Amino acid sequence: MPETNIAITGLGAVSACGNDINETLQNFSDGARNAGKVTLFESELHYPVFQINNPTLLDDPFTMRTLNLAFQAAQEAILEAEFENGFGNLRVGISLGTTVASQLNDTDFYRQYLNQGSAPMNSVDRYLKSNLAQALAQFFKITKINFCTTIVNACSSGTDAIGVGLSWLRNDYCDLVIAGGADELNRVPLDGFGSLSVVSKSLCAPFDRDRAGLNLGEGAGIIILEKETIAHKRKKTPSLFLKGYGLAADAYHLTAPRPDGSGLEQALEQALKEANLKPKDVAFINAHGTATKDNDLVEGKVLAKVFGKKVKFLSTKGFTGHTLGAAGGLEAVFACLGLRHGWVPACAGFMNIDPGIGVAPITHKTKISGNCAVSTSLAFGGNNAALVITRN
Repeated sequence: MPETNIAITGLGAVSACGNDINETLQNFSDGARNAGKVTLFESELHYPVFQINNPTLLDDPFTMRTLNLAFQAAQEAILEAEFENGFGNLRVGISLGTTVASQLNDTDFYRQYLNQGSAPMNSVDRYLKSNLAQALAQFFKITKINFCTTIVNACSSGTDAIGVGLSWLRNDYCDLVIAGGADELNRVPLDGFGSLSVVSKSLCAPFDRDRAGLNLGEGAGIIILEKETIAHKRKKTPSLFLKGYGLAADAYHLTAPRPDGSGLEQALEQALKEANLKPKDVAFINAHGTATKDNDLVEGKVLAKVFGKKVKFLSTKGFTGHTLGAAGGLEAVFACLGLRHGWVPACAGFMNIDPGIGVAPITHKTKISGNCAVSTSLAFGGNNAALVITRN
């Protein structure tokens, strides 16, 4: 019989909110918002960004920054799961989401090629060496890889990568999966979102009446998923479990969410059904909450419809910025932390309720007494995804 109890035995996170789990929790508790001017590249756009100033860098200069971030978060998760000495004979899968690392996003390369007809191939080599899933398998010397994939599905990539890992484990393709997402700050998405006029000139305010757009960020969030039976064989008693995943593509618009939110509603219903749970069982929701007009309006209304007017929800993008393909991975980690420690931070930036939404997010550090959390992602192309995580 396929195993249905899939444990979460390791967590790793790096973002502007913290270079590891402990630093992240401290900044959540303090309400610290570490945003500023981008210094990684030159930009004529003077928007605040959530940049990581001291990431752990690999020795190889021919790797993308995104891979460095993924490596840092994965290393923390692997250490917590106590796999620092390797994975032995376990069948390992790696499923990681990204957006920036899927692009050959070197404007200098293109400029020189167009102007001169040729350009050094360093950026191409760096791109080819930075396939997240394959590169992590090499870095951690994982030889018994059953499945290895990099998911590119816009801003739901990290959530979808975790969902794929869950499917592998439930269908007995793997014993353990390293899953999550990673993305770096880059000129291409900053200019792209700027051209869509959805970037805020001040710090973002998710779900607020006066929200003016998103702030971009960067980071990585990684979780270690493994069969509960495998964890017990390793003398570990897991307390967190991934119980459900839902995905629904409404294909409404290239960038805008469907106004009635039916795609997100369907993804939530699917995830809860898979988890055999009801909306009333959910203690809190780590929402996508980009602080854009359309996303927050649609998402807020759907959360109120599915979970009721007293729903406890927040967006952590006020601490991290919108980290694109990393968002789902980071926010799954944050949902786990909320359940593990019994509290969630305020929805940073929120001040005034939006009458169009009709409900307000969490406005202060709040104790959580329940044992179930939901994490949602809404992405370009009408992609909607949700995870259900529980605590014993």
